[in-house]
Amino acid sequence: MRWNRICLGQRFVTVLLLAIGLNSYGCKDSVSVSEDVQVPLSSLTVTPGTLQPAFSSNTTSYTVDVSTAVIGVTVKAAPKDSTTTMTINGIDTHSGQGRVIPLSPSGAITNITIVLTNQNGTESSYSIIVRKVENTLSALAVTPPGTFPPPGFAPTTLNYQVDVGSDVTSVTVSATKLDPRAVMSGAVDAGVGVATGTATIPLNGPGTDTLVSITVAVPNSDAKTYTITVHRAALSGDSNLSALTVTPPGTFPPPGFVPSTLDYTVDVATDVTEVIVSATKSDPNAVLSGSITDPGPEQATGQATILLSGPGAPTPVTVTVTAPNGNSNTYTITVNRASSNDNNLSALTVSQSTLDPAFSSGTLIYTVNVATNVAEVTVFATKSDPDAVMSGDVTAGTGQANGQATIQLNGAGTSKSVSIIVTAPDQTSKTYTITVNRAAPASDNNLLALTVTGGPLVPDFAPSTTTYSVDVPNSVAGVTVSATKSDPNAVMSGSVTAGTGEATGQATIDLPIPLLPTPVSITVTAPNGDSKTYTITITRALF
Repeated sequence: MRWNRICLGQRFVTVLLLAIGLNSYGCKDSVSVSEDVQVPLSSLTVTPGTLQPAFSSNTTSYTVDVSTAVIGVTVKAAPKDSTTTMTINGIDTHSGQGRVIPLSPSGAITNITIVLTNQNGTESSYSIIVRKVENTLSALAVTPPGTFPPPGFAPTTLNYQVDVGSDVTSVTVSATKLDPRAVMSGAVDAGVGVATGTATIPLNGPGTDTLVSITVAVPNSDAKTYTITVHRAALSGDSNLSALTVTPPGTFPPPGFVPSTLDYTVDVATDVTEVIVSATKSDPNAVLSGSITDPGPEQATGQATILLSGPGAPTPVTVTVTAPNGNSNTYTITVNRASSNDNNLSALTVSQSTLDPAFSSGTLIYTVNVATNVAEVTVFATKSDPDAVMSGDVTAGTGQANGQATIQLNGAGTSKSVSIIVTAPDQTSKTYTITVNRAAPASDNNLLALTVTGGPLVPDFAPSTTTYSVDVPNSVAGVTVSATKSDPNAVMSGSVTAGTGEATGQATIDLPIPLLPTPVSITVTAPNGDSKTYTITITRALF
């Protein structure tokens, strides 16, 4: 028996050296399976912990993982043969007796050796490596926001809260185990040997919380759970504008724009036909509608060009801001375009003559000269602003651009005053005056031309010469006398006649007796009644 004891000691040293060798190679799991274990166990347990692999009498090497909080484990083993003796870590131990094995400090491994000896001195050994595994995270992040509120992440702190915006629909959670041999499960998974796990977590609706749990466990043993409450902000109820302008004039009357004030009035000049309205949302995720189209997601400012109604008419502009939660505000701007002050004419004409000076909208006084026989004229006038009102001698109401009137003139040699009043929509007025001068009757009682067939006038014709003679051959029994008035409106009478408007008259004069002078007289009576008589003495030769 002494020899057997020596062999037992040698075998114990061999097993111990084997365990130390496994430890020096990184504590990797090592499983020894023998088809013929001479002195087998019938049972083996380690508490706390779980054998890896599960116990089998032919398996002689095991690993047990426990948390770092465990300071010792209890090993219970029972040989198949009740006569077999057993030592655990060199201490004689009865079958089924619990042997407490103190564990190495945190982070180390503890080797446990069980040696079985039968009555014949034959030995078998089983080895157990107890590893302390850290069930703690070394890093934890949620993106967005990327970091936890102060003091931030700490491995020993298990509960966290993260606030995100209402528009955030998911977050990315990344967790790193302090000990890769731990197992991470829950919202983020990472098995043994994998240090970091990442997962995208869909969030519940705005205004609600989403619970994210990550459990870090020693395999088949103690677990630690980290909890993150992700609070998604409620949808914004901000339906205000932060800025609102109308150009021109560019600013509102004092006190100017105030987000809580919804109604505004802007006055612009009559010549302003359009304005640019610019609105900025207080919450870029709100939506603009109405006169301004929304600029798009997360765009704060929108603008629109607004065509104005006519002068003197208001134009309403509405801007509705709808917050993400459905709340809305409607801002109203009333743009008042001033009434027109245009009291000008754009055109002015008078039939039968032309204006003196030539027409210009800024010239108010004109003169027109017409002939003595013109008894009436027609005046045509066009307003620069059709909404002005034209009154006086020529009229045209609102909306009518043109007006005309026939003006009866006073007698020849007199003047007639024509007034046209243009009143703008703003009630300012301007008066255009035309003085129509009708010429006095003409005093022109001259002839412009005088001829006699058969012979020349003696002396030669001149309008101021009134007495002439003409000698014709005996063969000429008659002559034609032609006379043209200097003023066609004069009246020609006597031997040759021509009425008003006829310029020329002529007559055939018979010469019956040779040497007997034949007198011809032509009287020209001017429009004013003055007259002049031209006399021609025609003598026919004897032979």
